[in-house]
Formats: sequence, structure tokens, C-alpha cells
Amino acid sequence: MTHAFEHQTVLITGAGRGLGAAIARAFAQEGARVAINYRNSAAQAEALAEELGPRAIAVAADVTDADAVTTMVAEIADRLGPPTTLVHNALADFSFNGDDRARLDTLTWPAMARQAEVAVGGALHAIQAMRPHFEAAGEGSVVTIGTNLVQNPVVPYHDYTAAKAALVAFTRTASKELGPLGVRVNMVAGGLLRTTDASAATPEAVFDMIASLTPLGRVTTPEDLADAVLFFAAPWSRAVTGQTLVVDGGLVCD
Repeated sequence: MTHAFEHQTVLITGAGRGLGAAIARAFAQEGARVAINYRNSAAQAEALAEELGPRAIAVAADVTDADAVTTMVAEIADRLGPPTTLVHNALADFSFNGDDRARLDTLTWPAMARQAEVAVGGALHAIQAMRPHFEAAGEGSVVTIGTNLVQNPVVPYHDYTAAKAALVAFTRTASKELGPLGVRVNMVAGGLLRTTDASAATPEAVFDMIASLTPLGRVTTPEDLADAVLFFAAPWSRAVTGQTLVVDGGLVCD
């Protein structure tokens, strides 16, 4: 059986655990070669690569370091083949805990900037490093990971949400510049996921409340979100770019 992804080499930033790991598994199951980027989660990333088999590797780089990202992409090209697809999932350290969030009277600009540095800066560095491969192939796909908090800030996580809102804009402007190269750039915006390390501090009552307000009656899982990422990376979305797809069971509409 021929898979839609068997000729793709996919770089997933922040893929050692949580949502990134679910995305890596989804691509591997569909036959793609998978590069699992990590910053601190070396043991988890190496274990995941071992689980996924010989077409998967773990590669270290801090996405805020442009030189490190360039080196990482060169390693991926050498070990797996030229990367065709980027999924920018990396997240600065963050915990979805509404009771312990930074409020406007205590929030600092460095905290805001750190989130943007990873969300937007990381996307910039990864796109820059992969652009020569996109140009050589005459095609490619970039998928950024956003949040439905931009549309519905039910909990005001100011730093995280502002960074993801900036990433929405960057996704759209990047799609305009990369379109002539045959590269599509889209975003999948998730709701609260059940459960990742980042959402582990969320009280069970919050999950239940969100499920009760959602048309599908349940909270979105990492695997649900991964399916939408595959859609944007697949030939099936060949005429779609600059778009944000909200994947939260219908809780909010973009």
C-alpha cells in the first residue's frame, strides 16, 4: 500500500513529548521519515525514535538559536534525506494553570518575549533553515501550532496567547512569501488537550466544563490535533495556505 507521506521527511520541533510526540507517531504511522527535535527531553526523544523505527531520528536544537537550527536541518538532510515538511510545535516552558498564571499586575516583558521568541522566532529559524530544501524541491509544507485562546481567551494566559496570536500573523505573511515557491503555510489551533505535560496542572473540573460546552461533548486529544496536522501536510490540502484550522471539537469558530 502506498502512503501519502512515504516520500516526506518531516521535522517536528518540540517533539520529545506531549503533542509533538503524538504528531511524530501520526506521521510515522503514515510512512513518513520523522525527525524528532528536542531541547531538554533527550531521553524521551531517543525513546520515541527507537519506538518509531529506522525512519525516525532524534535531533537536538534550541529553536531560538538560528545556528543550531541550521546545523540540525543539515543533520536531518544527511541522515534522512532533504526535509520536505516542517511542523513548528516547540513551546517555551509553560503550565496551563489558571490559578497560578501571570496576571497583568505581575507579568513581565521578558516573560512575554520568551514565549514569542520560541513561538515566532523558532518558526522563523526553522523556515530559514529549510528554505533551500523547499526551493530545490519546488514544494513543501509548513504547519504551525496555535491555540483557540486567540479566538476565545477563556483563561487570560497573556504571554502564551499573545505569542500564538503573533504566530497566526507570521503564518499568514510567510504563506504569502513562500507561496511562489510551492510552499504552503498553515496553522492548526488546538484547544485544551487531554492530557499533555503542559495541561497536567489543569484541574479535572476545567476539563469537564470544557467538554460540557463543546458540541462533540469531549475534550480534544493530542491524537485529534495530529490528524489535522497531517491534513495540512498532505496532498489533499494542496490548494490551502495561510489558513488557521481550529481543532477543539467545535468549541469556538475562527
